[in-house]
Amino acid sequence: MIRIEQAFKGDINSYLLQEEIRVQVRSNMVTKADPSRSPLRFTLRQLLYFVAAGETKSVKLAAERLNISQPSISTAIAQIEAEFDIQLFVRHHAQGLSLTPAGVRFLQAAKTLLDQAEELHNVADEVAGSISGPLNIGSFRTYAPLIISEVCKGFLDQFPRVKLHVSEGDEASLVAKLRRAEISIAVTYSQNIPDDIDFEPLAQLPTYALLPADHPLVMKAPIHLNDLVELPFILLDLPLSREYFMSLFLRENLAPNILTRTEYPEAIRSYVASGFGYSLATARPRNKAALNGKPLAYVPLAGNYPPMVLGLATLKGLRKTSITQAFETHCRQVISTNQMPGMAPLD
Repeated sequence: MIRIEQAFKGDINSYLLQEEIRVQVRSNMVTKADPSRSPLRFTLRQLLYFVAAGETKSVKLAAERLNISQPSISTAIAQIEAEFDIQLFVRHHAQGLSLTPAGVRFLQAAKTLLDQAEELHNVADEVAGSISGPLNIGSFRTYAPLIISEVCKGFLDQFPRVKLHVSEGDEASLVAKLRRAEISIAVTYSQNIPDDIDFEPLAQLPTYALLPADHPLVMKAPIHLNDLVELPFILLDLPLSREYFMSLFLRENLAPNILTRTEYPEAIRSYVASGFGYSLATARPRNKAALNGKPLAYVPLAGNYPPMVLGLATLKGLRKTSITQAFETHCRQVISTNQMPGMAPLD
């Protein structure tokens, strides 16, 4: 996980400690059924403490995250439980906390409310003509060191008052983070996007063969999978990537000669550069050398293979903040099939 600036929780905690904002919540259904019932009362700071405990599954870790005392966390949780007359956690002696089913639902609602509170700042900034505040984004693991670093730098140059927090992962973990509101937007692939996630395509990424720079096939570009299939194959063993690359062989009724598998792209580059075999990839680092210093070649594949599609994923139906919208606009401006930050052209 890369922390570009302090995360959302720390930022809003600082704000809430300066301004004690009181929130009154009244359920319309409850009010109609029982007009005599008084409004529910709690503070945003109490919600913040509960969210920290819910995410860390620990009073101690929540206190460390927010730089406050453990009793403050425990008191906030107890007050919320008493106010709503629900149990949010199961307490495990010396083993932390686990959320109850009610606690899981309450955690999601609390995050949404905190996001809405933060949006008040964003509205004020829009009126003042600026964009500021926290933004949590996700990136498919293999593209974080290539694309995201340049995208984020350009975005922060344009909006210096934004505080970015970037999480890397595979597609499944990014979707899970979107659903839990841990990130607002993810830069990822279009494969296997579920129905509750919106996806906006930005760029098509063709597959190429990764070979040692002095390999004889480099001079025959573009090359066919038939030219490679008998050679030792080093497979990127990550969810989605693994299935995609294997599907290319299946399209041609070919079976690759898999030498080894690894989930680390840099390990693949070093294996290939050292002459162990070849690999397939879509990410093209500008530096055409492995970590061991040996040169590589990116060779186009001959054939009509479907490209990987890179784009932006967001939770369907969730109202986007002004900061998220600004990040989307920036990505549309700098990411396209013919313009990929951090990427080298094919040979």
